[in-house]
Amino acid sequence: MGRQAKDATGAGALTVLADRGYFSGEEVLACDEIGISAIVPKPLTSGAKADGRWGKQDFTYDAPSDTYRCPAGETLTWRFSSVEKDLTLHTYWADGCGACLVKDQCTTGKQRRIKRWEHEVVIEAMQRRLDRMPDAMRIRRRTVEHVFGTIKDWMGRSHFLTRHLPNVGTEMSLHVLAYNLKRAIAILGAATLMKAMRA
Repeated sequence: MGRQAKDATGAGALTVLADRGYFSGEEVLACDEIGISAIVPKPLTSGAKADGRWGKQDFTYDAPSDTYRCPAGETLTWRFSSVEKDLTLHTYWADGCGACLVKDQCTTGKQRRIKRWEHEVVIEAMQRRLDRMPDAMRIRRRTVEHVFGTIKDWMGRSHFLTRHLPNVGTEMSLHVLAYNLKRAIAILGAATLMKAMRA
């Protein structure tokens, strides 16, 4: 979708924003490879964090040594790599977890394991961009969400009337076209819009 937006706008550099629900490491990587700066918050799915323990974000990665540093000061070293759901993941852990005084804040297992995607550096760069732009998601919501709310209101807060993806896509396209025409008429006026369409 990012490539389509870049092609449609003809922009050399493009920054795209999306909701947390659209996060996909592979899509962020694909955007990065074609010069699109993606900003998509990572989902908050850490079971440890939900249970009040440290999450992965509490561990610091050191690229030169390819290690993680835990909040208690232990070093987690690379142990092995594996492929899960077509993603190459590197697994790290420390040897001193069993004797750690704050182990209860970290893990319920023998040792805390951290998994790192082979392209995690792209995700970290995206997170730094998001950290530098704290208002970006609020602006995106303010700009985009009301459009979908308006369209949903026009639909009677109902479901689509058609079935199957191509038909639903057509129905949604008609709703978007109607919205865009109403906005253009409200901003430019009907006479100016008709004149521009005839030109």
